[in-house]
Amino acid sequence: MNSFENLNLSKPLQNAITELGFDRPTPIQTEACPVVLSGKDVVGIAQTGTGKTFAYLLPILRDLNFSKQLNPRVLILVPTRELVLQVVEQIEILTTYINLRVLGVYGGTNINTQKQAVSKGADLLVATPGRLFDLAVSGVLQLKGIKKLVIDEVDIMLDLGFRHQLTNIFELIPERRQNIMFSATMTEEVDALIDDYFTIPAKISIAVSGTPLDNIAQQCYPVINFYTKVNLLAHLLQDEDEFTKTLVFVSSKKNADRLFEALETDFGPEACVIHSNKSQNYRFRSIREFDEGKNRILVTTDVMARGLDLDKISHVINFDTPSYPENYMHRIGRTGRAEEEGKSILFYTEKEKEAKESIEKLMDYKIPLLEFPEEVEVSEQLTPDERPKEAEVKYIRNPDIESGGGAFHEKKEKNLKTNQGGSYLRKAKKYKRPKTRGDKNFNKRGKKR
Repeated sequence: MNSFENLNLSKPLQNAITELGFDRPTPIQTEACPVVLSGKDVVGIAQTGTGKTFAYLLPILRDLNFSKQLNPRVLILVPTRELVLQVVEQIEILTTYINLRVLGVYGGTNINTQKQAVSKGADLLVATPGRLFDLAVSGVLQLKGIKKLVIDEVDIMLDLGFRHQLTNIFELIPERRQNIMFSATMTEEVDALIDDYFTIPAKISIAVSGTPLDNIAQQCYPVINFYTKVNLLAHLLQDEDEFTKTLVFVSSKKNADRLFEALETDFGPEACVIHSNKSQNYRFRSIREFDEGKNRILVTTDVMARGLDLDKISHVINFDTPSYPENYMHRIGRTGRAEEEGKSILFYTEKEKEAKESIEKLMDYKIPLLEFPEEVEVSEQLTPDERPKEAEVKYIRNPDIESGGGAFHEKKEKNLKTNQGGSYLRKAKKYKRPKTRGDKNFNKRGKKR
């Protein structure tokens, strides 16, 4: 039987878990705990709500002994203030019977108050990247004692533009450390971060089923380019009875804005968009109006769709084919909830064909192909990314021109003059160089002769 006792936890941790009423660990906890305990670098792919916070906290807390050291030994980076507070709360619950100090720091509040708290010492520090870097630069916070670095919700962190701060933080902490990273989606930026700073990490992927859900009907369309995708999407969305509540996934914030702008003409009040560059109030309003049915079309990126818990979504449309097949499973899982039937449609270009095949390989399922509708206009308009790159212009020297260069015309007489220097230089040329060093009177004697 799968239980927390199998994770080889300490008695104080086991008591805290028992008081929480948890009977058995989640799949990500079962898989991650032994790997984290081994000391290897770890990359975990798991959605929010799967218990991933406990998956790294339980093994870390088991091996963290009491110490009077002021500088933190464990650093946990999260993207938002809310997550800082949430992780700190969970650590405090798990350390009910353990003598460990935890501190959370984040932006948007008085840094001097946090400096005082840091100076008192902490074993575990939970922080947002920006505020952590500010405290480190101030000299109050020393990061030389960090043994374990946890980066939680890393995809959101990178999407919010924290790559630069993360890079700076990596320079401030010891190279010899254990790196633990959790993300719900994989992106090229996440991959690059792993390649740059992780050492042969163990990869764990949980809560990403490769089997297509029986209650989700999947279809796909081959499409030539972005604006032809726009035309196809607009054509499908004209059927209001069929597409009652449609979630449209795009690959980037730039594409989200570009698509929303294109849809506004035909579906203005019916469409909304959310991504990390939009204000929090705007995002909340868009989600609320979509959930209430005021808007039936929501354009979003993978990252911002993370916390959406929306019912009765009739269709998930993959406007861009995700580069990572697991992200496709996350997307289509937004429809067909509560045993209701859902529908998923995938658009793919020739460049995205390989990504589509990777998705089908993961699912061991061939997505049914639909013929491109004849009534939909094929656009010749291209996005900047789709336009062919201009060939580099190379300048070839004319062999008829003599070596050393030369003007293509005769110089004017006034330009034939050479620089003779000022009047002082011209006058100085009349005198000979002194024969002995420092003989100031030599020129005068020579002149008299």
